[in-house]
Amino acid sequence: MTYSEASMDSLRQTGDELADAVVATLFERGEVGTFNSLMRYVSTAGTPLPDGLPEVAREYLQATSVPPAWVDWGEMEKARLFFIDNNVYISTALSFAAMPACYVVPHVAKLLSATHGLNYPSKRMAETGQFTVYLMQPDAFEAGGRFIPAAQKVRLLHASIRHHLKRENRWDSEAHGTPICQEDMIGGQLFFSLLVLDSLHRLGIHMSTEGAEAYYYAWRVVGAILGVDQDAVPRTLEEARQFQDLYMLRHMGPSDEGAHLTRQLIDLYEEVVPGTFFDPIVSALVRYLIGDTCADWLRVPRTAWDSVVKTAPTLLGVLETIEDRSPLGAWALDRLGHLTTIFELSSLTRGRVMHYAIPEQLKKDYGVTGAVPRTHRWTPPAPTVTP
Repeated sequence: MTYSEASMDSLRQTGDELADAVVATLFERGEVGTFNSLMRYVSTAGTPLPDGLPEVAREYLQATSVPPAWVDWGEMEKARLFFIDNNVYISTALSFAAMPACYVVPHVAKLLSATHGLNYPSKRMAETGQFTVYLMQPDAFEAGGRFIPAAQKVRLLHASIRHHLKRENRWDSEAHGTPICQEDMIGGQLFFSLLVLDSLHRLGIHMSTEGAEAYYYAWRVVGAILGVDQDAVPRTLEEARQFQDLYMLRHMGPSDEGAHLTRQLIDLYEEVVPGTFFDPIVSALVRYLIGDTCADWLRVPRTAWDSVVKTAPTLLGVLETIEDRSPLGAWALDRLGHLTTIFELSSLTRGRVMHYAIPEQLKKDYGVTGAVPRTHRWTPPAPTVTP
């Protein structure tokens, strides 16, 4: 599949027809509050839907209660094992590369500030971390698993954001297309898959081609469940690379919202790091994983740790050697990775379960006011991808 400016422009005009129709009906009938209240207690697959649930929501939940028929469960199991083997590195890449990458796309940063607030980055981080943990559980898609209900709610959450921004005339559709459009949904899917794999490579983590492809495949399945058009999504890592390169050339650049969200993210993780001596490693790790250009756009501070983190591949190489040569060492490191991931998630959630609900309204003022100096939009060079 080949992507071009024209094909990407087309993807900017499309949202998620199914979820958009459900959300529009819920708002039209004044049933959003009822839906949120009743669905708060539906967190595992196979749970009977509660009485009183709006009929349009019931039909949606029944229609989206199972994964696509084309899912290869052998590949999904490979992806789960890949995650177990690399969970601490994947969590690091999600936190310090994938999230900042979202912020380096100005219209995405503006949208995130509208939906979660500039002062509450932990909510989005906790929701993303919990979502990923749900995905990589052995029972993710079975009765009792938490992933499918979470994905169903996130899909409606995205549709509600489109609903609010369009209805309240708070989105420049002519300039940016549909909010949370197909292009942005695919772009986000690649940030959490391809960019994570790139970050693992940068950290010096040795991966098999089979494992990397399975991890990417799992996020393709996630995209399908979240309403991504499977006729447009890249099928292979090579196609994904082409899409991501063109997407970033089209949209990446500095913004006040992006810089502010990044500052909040750094502050958040500095609170998680014990003491203060190691605080600068958070900024250094972000800069190392996303590169100096993007880090400068997001105003990530330079620190004395910038050179230190470059030795990470060497240190991780030693750990991998221990893992390869000792079954006990491999078990201990996998267990340590699991505990580290759980600790990070519990720190972000404060021990609570994050609930994915349809917001009945968005923040009224989602601009940055005085916190970060304004910059001009970066104009990307002409893309070199062949139409």
